[in-house]
Amino acid sequence: MRVRLFSALAALALSITCLSGCSRLATDASSHIVVTTNILGDIVGEIVGAEADVTVLMKPNADPHSFAISAQEAHALQTSDLVVFNGLGLEEGALHHVEAASRDGIPTLEVGAAVDPIEYNSGNTAGQMDPHFWTDPTRVARVVELIADQVIEHLPRVDAEAIRKQAASYTDELTALDARMEQQFRAIPETDRKLITNHHVFAYLAQRYGFTVIGAIMPSGTTLASPSASDLASLVGALNDNGIDTIFVDSSQPDRLARVLADAVGIDVEIRSLFSESLGGPGSDADSYLNMMRFNASQISDGLGGTPR
Repeated sequence: MRVRLFSALAALALSITCLSGCSRLATDASSHIVVTTNILGDIVGEIVGAEADVTVLMKPNADPHSFAISAQEAHALQTSDLVVFNGLGLEEGALHHVEAASRDGIPTLEVGAAVDPIEYNSGNTAGQMDPHFWTDPTRVARVVELIADQVIEHLPRVDAEAIRKQAASYTDELTALDARMEQQFRAIPETDRKLITNHHVFAYLAQRYGFTVIGAIMPSGTTLASPSASDLASLVGALNDNGIDTIFVDSSQPDRLARVLADAVGIDVEIRSLFSESLGGPGSDADSYLNMMRFNASQISDGLGGTPR
């Protein structure tokens, strides 16, 4: 009786161990992608769907230039199957973790370098590459296939056909977004397609849709810079010379400098917020890349005399 009881208990223990082990193996075998920014995280998520786990390091409403990651997130990055990052100097606070993962043999994909990046042409970052390519949805569409290729190459357990299908569907949505934005911006008189922002972030959008970037409160491609008195004086002159009465500021950055500048001009200047470098939280106007771009297009169109849609 004791032998039978011992055998039964042993069998039960072995069964439990097997179930526990199988569960761990299933978890360990799942494909895992780490993405630095939440904008790219949303795009990657649309491409892979349920085929892989996606960890996004940057929280909603954060600043991509300065966000930091935890030790747990750094470990996830070091043990992932693929790291997708913007690059071109954007993730200033997290880049060393990406570089460390690359040195350890983790496949990494620098998306910004694959879209024929343009240079800043003004401010103290002139001549450097501009990382803000996502403000042009046609450039985002160009990297969707590249991301899909890298996912299929480095995550052999995913369903390649499903990845291709999801990438194609998302590309169709980006094409529709581009057409919608082009229609909205066409309603703005060409002489009014002028942008002043809190820092240089919309050069790709300007190039795609025929805008002129007059200047930025922080004459830099990073929010970590600070404007000098002469920078602000120059921008005041640009506002007056161009008859601009709307300034666009990033939702993740305080608009104090924009309001100080507006007061200095001595005219009624409207301050409008855009989600230019980070998605918003769930349920916000920018809880996905597509929604963020739709919201921004309406804000710009309405602020510059077009018709929001």
